[in-house]
Amino acid sequence: MRIRDWDRNLKVRLFGEALINITFWMFFPFMSIYFTESFGKDKAGMLLIISQLFSVIANLMGGYCADAFGRKRMMVLSAYGQGAAFFFFALASSPWFTSPLVGFICFTIAGICGSFYWPASQAMVADVVPEKDRSSVFAVFYTSINIAVVIGPMIGGIFYENYRFELLLATAFSCLLLAMLLSKWLRETVPVQGNAGVAHGKWHEFLRQQVQQYSVIVRDRIFLLFIIAGILAGQTFMQLDLLIPVYTKDSVGRQTLFSFGDWSFTLSGEKAFGLLISENGFLVALFTVLVTKWMSRYHERTAFIGSSIVYGVAIFLFGQTTSIWGLIFVMALFTFGELMTAGIQQTFISKLAPEEMRGQYFAAASLRFTIGRMIAPLSITATIWLGYQWTFFLLSVLSFISAVLYMFVFQQFEKKRTKMVASASS
Repeated sequence: MRIRDWDRNLKVRLFGEALINITFWMFFPFMSIYFTESFGKDKAGMLLIISQLFSVIANLMGGYCADAFGRKRMMVLSAYGQGAAFFFFALASSPWFTSPLVGFICFTIAGICGSFYWPASQAMVADVVPEKDRSSVFAVFYTSINIAVVIGPMIGGIFYENYRFELLLATAFSCLLLAMLLSKWLRETVPVQGNAGVAHGKWHEFLRQQVQQYSVIVRDRIFLLFIIAGILAGQTFMQLDLLIPVYTKDSVGRQTLFSFGDWSFTLSGEKAFGLLISENGFLVALFTVLVTKWMSRYHERTAFIGSSIVYGVAIFLFGQTTSIWGLIFVMALFTFGELMTAGIQQTFISKLAPEEMRGQYFAAASLRFTIGRMIAPLSITATIWLGYQWTFFLLSVLSFISAVLYMFVFQQFEKKRTKMVASASS
């Protein structure tokens, strides 16, 4: 499906979200280093867990609100909220006032707003794109994000240390611009029956409806197992902006990447991480569509299981090398594991989700990331007790366990689909 044939909603979002993602990735990869230096490894790990706990709750509510109040409304409000949070984060990193604690609170609020935005945005794609074209559309959005991952860290690596205030301020204004674009140009896409369950009663009635709605998803054993497998696999790729930057800063000394005669290009640990994150974004931007098409030739089971195995191998190798060229190779392998499921994840979720509950299913599916990210900062604390090599080893074991769980997911999914076909034919 060509971009010129897309619904206008998707075109507006592609432009607006590309802008905000570039500014966001100018500073985001360096946040774990910032909080670790400000609070120490033990406190930083626990604070990041608390931050993600709020995001988990917001993500669940976001799915319900996307179905009950509309995709557009939730996306606009979330973008305004992120803009305000990043504005105050910038003030807390300004030349006139510096407070890592205020910065952390603003970072948490921005994460909460993002958790409200994501389910609505994903459900909107499912609303306006036929099932056969969804993988390619999701892949294009994923590619745009990773173009930002290439550009953002490169700019951030140059300016972050001395111009954090300006970068955060640029992100705040980008969020506010996105909110205005969405407000003016988006149309609502929520199915009519999606607005039927709006709760106008007291807060405890609203909460009761939340629990009832999500209990339906929890009783979907295949979907629940899919989420658990995703959480375990997430403990590897979540380290891209948690453990890996701290590891490169602590373990990778100044090294010469290449030299010509008397001229050489030398990187410190922090600069090396900026190179690695840009490499990841560059490879994803370059190969997402290609690898998605390649993986579409295989059963979804092969992609999910293979991805977990590749992640497990890559995260283990990260802890075995401090060479920049070795890390560049491992990052390429790590990125391949990411690309194997980049374009098919949302399509598989939409197959599992009833049409009237898409927002909630997408929200619940994103628990793979929100719960995964909530647990993932423990790896930073674990390095105090176990060291880097054992921590990376344990992360690889979790990824291999997720591969086994994916085997069970697809076994049960095939059995369920076979029964549905048999029932329909009879």
